[in-house]
Amino acid sequence: MIGTRRLGELEVGAQGLGCMGMSHAYGVRDDDAESIATIHRALEVGVTLLDTANVYGTGANEELVGRAVADRRDRVVLATKFGIVPGAEGQQVRGDPAYVRQCAEESLRRLGVDHIDLYYQHRVDPDIPVEDTWGALSELVAEGKVRHLGISEASADTIRRAHRVHPVTALQSEWSLWTRGVEDEVVPTCRELGIGIVPFSPLGRGFLTGGITRVDALPADDMRRNLPRFAEGNLDRNLRIVAALRELAGEKGVTAGQLALAWVQSRGADVVPIPGTKRRKYLEENAAAATLELSGEDIARIEAAVPADAVAGERYPSALARNVGR
Repeated sequence: MIGTRRLGELEVGAQGLGCMGMSHAYGVRDDDAESIATIHRALEVGVTLLDTANVYGTGANEELVGRAVADRRDRVVLATKFGIVPGAEGQQVRGDPAYVRQCAEESLRRLGVDHIDLYYQHRVDPDIPVEDTWGALSELVAEGKVRHLGISEASADTIRRAHRVHPVTALQSEWSLWTRGVEDEVVPTCRELGIGIVPFSPLGRGFLTGGITRVDALPADDMRRNLPRFAEGNLDRNLRIVAALRELAGEKGVTAGQLALAWVQSRGADVVPIPGTKRRKYLEENAAAATLELSGEDIARIEAAVPADAVAGERYPSALARNVGR
């Protein structure tokens, strides 16, 4: 068992499970039975926080997670999100109160539950004051449909504004050895306010495992084909980082992915990363990283091997980048 940590007042396993890739964005997604078995195995090893969103697979991921936990709801902390609206013109964002309620009701139905444990604003709507969005969210809490509230990819100022309307339990943003932008302002703000931190893509969208060496080997609809860090030129530079990480991991008798994930786990007792997988094999490998202890020397060597300024390429193309850090 991996132990527990706290996100504000919410107790969860020390590591969560990102369920997105079971239905959306990454790799081949054609084995719901294995995905459900992975969720069940996660609960057995103490991974209780399951993370999904209404946009993943256009609702299919919530339905999958709902089926997986239907007979074990009391063992699960269910997290889902609203706010991203896919469309022909790229990713749009909505945070108006009517849409907040609509999305919550739809997610409850797809998940097959009477309440959501942790409900995130997935992205911040630039046209709707966050106070209006969070006013609607606080109503859902008062009605018992949602237990705790979170926000994703928000700026420190927006987090403060939301927190004044209703306590923010968790901030979910990308944080890994190759994405460290939250460290300057966002993480200190969360710690000042007692907000837990849930890093998504703690393995660099799978890249830090060393398992991705050619973009053309990915399925045609894999989103990583369109991310700058996987582009020609950037990929080769970033592979050198992974090679250095693998060398260190070999010295400790662990995988590169486990070492990268252990680094994220070491960032603080208020940090609960949610590595994603749809295979029991990788779930167990990831969970083992939650108990891997790193010394100060280990951390220094890891950060020297993967310096933040050595990563080539931006996180997102411009159409997606505009929706983060608001």
